[in-house]
Amino acid sequence: MAIPERIPFLDWAWDDLLFLLLAGALLGGALLVVLGRDIIRSGLSMIFAFAALAGVYVLLGAPLIAAAQVLVYIGAISVLILFAIMLTQTKAGPGRLVFHHQAWAGALTALILAVLLVLMVGATDWPLAGPERGTSPTDTIALLLFQDYLFPLQVVGVLLLAAVVGGVFLAKREDAPDPGAEL
Repeated sequence: MAIPERIPFLDWAWDDLLFLLLAGALLGGALLVVLGRDIIRSGLSMIFAFAALAGVYVLLGAPLIAAAQVLVYIGAISVLILFAIMLTQTKAGPGRLVFHHQAWAGALTALILAVLLVLMVGATDWPLAGPERGTSPTDTIALLLFQDYLFPLQVVGVLLLAAVVGGVFLAKREDAPDPGAEL
């Protein structure tokens, strides 16, 4: 049985439903990053939000940008942030984030910005909004990166791996006692 072109009962295109699901997941993950009380879970929520954004890029017809989103933001930046949090967190420090008592001001500012954003999007005339998708010239960038500049890309990857291994080694190394110090 073939999948129909439009969703039964809703009369929506599948792309629209998938976009709404990914946008909801992106906003939910971003809210969990901001409102989460545990810093590790906030970092994991950030990875989830970045993955949903990569899915939106795929829907927009930019798979190379989606791949870069996954490699750079999820694979490098988010993992680096989580490593830094885990390596620098002490046992004596607070396990949860400490929030100030100005949440009402932040909520009011966010509400004002959301209303302004909705008004601006509603008042804008979108001349290129149509059923056809735009194409991007990312094929030449991908060919340059993975054919002509493959060796420099691999060298940068090995250098980043060596930096992470060295950082973990330095963070886990116990300081040896000074042989001349009195006990």
